[in-house]
Amino acid sequence: MSEQAQMDFLRPLAEASARMGKDPLLIQGAGGNTSCKRDGVLWVKASGKWLAAAEEESMFVPVDLDGVRRRIVGGDVDPVSPEVIGAPAGGLRPSIETTLHALMPHRVVVHVHSVNTIAWASRTDGEQAVRPLMEGLAWAWVPYRRPGLPLTQSVSQLLGQRPVDVLVLATHGLVLGAGSCDEARRLLDAVERKVAVEARLAPAADLHRLRSLADGTGYRLPKRAEGHAVATDPVSLKFAVNGSLYPDHVVFLGPAVTAVADGDSVAETLARAVAQGGMEPPILLIPGVGTLVRESLSAGAEEMLLCLALVLARIPADASVAYLSDDETAALLDWDAEKYRQQLAHGV
Repeated sequence: MSEQAQMDFLRPLAEASARMGKDPLLIQGAGGNTSCKRDGVLWVKASGKWLAAAEEESMFVPVDLDGVRRRIVGGDVDPVSPEVIGAPAGGLRPSIETTLHALMPHRVVVHVHSVNTIAWASRTDGEQAVRPLMEGLAWAWVPYRRPGLPLTQSVSQLLGQRPVDVLVLATHGLVLGAGSCDEARRLLDAVERKVAVEARLAPAADLHRLRSLADGTGYRLPKRAEGHAVATDPVSLKFAVNGSLYPDHVVFLGPAVTAVADGDSVAETLARAVAQGGMEPPILLIPGVGTLVRESLSAGAEEMLLCLALVLARIPADASVAYLSDDETAALLDWDAEKYRQQLAHGV
């Protein structure tokens, strides 16, 4: 394929990706990924890239589709090995979800971190609650598996049973497949309408007090005002401090979040967090007041705080939340593919 033909082929994918990437209810930061197949090649978003910039930046990596699929069937530990990757500009790596994109039979595959979907999929009764909403669609619920090959292996079993166009990933998000970018967008819009949840309104943050509390601590106010809702809404705060809800939460914000307890100062809370975990927390919740973030917090982590606020505001107060386990959290933090994304997020 000539360079011009390649650009023409990828343009619809880039346009659709950029539209999704600019909607925080679907994509936050470098989360999510898209792909398109043609002539035995899977073009998939590069790890760490922001879909919002898909029309301005080169971010789709060519991968030998049959080669990846053979390695999946053969049980390779790393099906997306260098032998099956083309020569993308800038040494880009394919998305950590490349095996999932290869496994799906559809020409176009979209994986989004849909806020509405995650709000349902983070509940212990998520599958039962979602089932009536998805009526009329060829869909399946996928129990949580670590992103990458473990998730692909789980999905492979489902696809071997019946055709599926929509996958609801427990505590993770949404994957769908279609014959074209336009069809994928229409399907995504249809699913989003089905799973839409009205968000709770949170009390306003006390910005004056937050600035005073942050003075001299190395913390600042978040760039997105929505992030304060995690601390000012009692229901969101209750869920936030009890654990991690989804993979990108762990990767960019760490396990759970830290809140200042009654009677404690910001300094005391930070000192305790360092003593227990060896480092200051990325975000600090001041109950009823608002949220502070480390001065060095990356743009990607800021997006994850926004996502957390949007998701929590859509989980009912009486819901039972299915947090990631300690082992699942540790597996994400120790995974080389996620360490690579963290390095990219921090410009390393």
